[in-house]
Amino acid sequence: MCKLFGISRNAYYKGINQFHLLNHEEEVILSFILNHRKSMPRIGTRKLLFLIKQDLDQSNIKCGRDRLFDILRNNCLLVGKKKNFTKTTNSLHRYRKYPNRIKNIQFDAPEQLWVSDITYIKTKSEVMYLALITDAVSKKIMGYNIDDNMRVDSCLKALEMALGNRSHLSPHTFHHSDRGLQYCSPRYTDVLEKNNFSISMTENHDPYENAVAERVNGILKNELGLDSVFENQKHAISETKKAIEIYNLFRPHLTCDFLVPDKAHCLEKIKPKSWSRKKLILS
Repeated sequence: MCKLFGISRNAYYKGINQFHLLNHEEEVILSFILNHRKSMPRIGTRKLLFLIKQDLDQSNIKCGRDRLFDILRNNCLLVGKKKNFTKTTNSLHRYRKYPNRIKNIQFDAPEQLWVSDITYIKTKSEVMYLALITDAVSKKIMGYNIDDNMRVDSCLKALEMALGNRSHLSPHTFHHSDRGLQYCSPRYTDVLEKNNFSISMTENHDPYENAVAERVNGILKNELGLDSVFENQKHAISETKKAIEIYNLFRPHLTCDFLVPDKAHCLEKIKPKSWSRKKLILS
């Protein structure tokens, strides 16, 4: 058969051995992948490669980005995009709307800029709402609250948690959000002003104006399972708490040189990165 196909016996057996070696390596790589996907079921390929790099080195396995993409594709493990159709912003109200004050400012340290947003969490019987406050530079979720309504009190609880978690105590911090009723309410803005925050809001209904907050919503739902339909309120609250802990402690960010938010928040300075063709908050 070797003569028929014009190859040597050595090449034939070498090809078989290489095939079995690659299959074995793929099985080992898949075990590393599935270990991280248990807690972060939809984490992206580049972050996944960073997380398993130490395991690959210890196993003496060479695997780059392209090979990892191929392995994920062949095993139906690539993450597809999802669309959000639920509106959580009501900007038709009588309260004062603030201008976008962070357009031309570059932020390079934790607690210089906080971004806020509300996203929805589904249960079998109702829709719940998750209010989030994220440090835009370190990407750490500073405060959150999940409730069955979108009242100002829910956002205030998230803000109070964020204030309690401050570690840098910057004398001047920006708070950026959409123009939702909750963030324009005097009850909310009074707390910000008492804590020396400059209030900034989006102006043109463009998600890029609050890109970090939108991105964090997407990570929690698309990567960490908060897009699921939970049994009840108690289950939703429990899974939300777990997802935020995993996000802060284990989910690396490209914009922070693959540091997880909790570690990035301990730094004095962080050099921001952006690859978007549009101007993002940190560009």
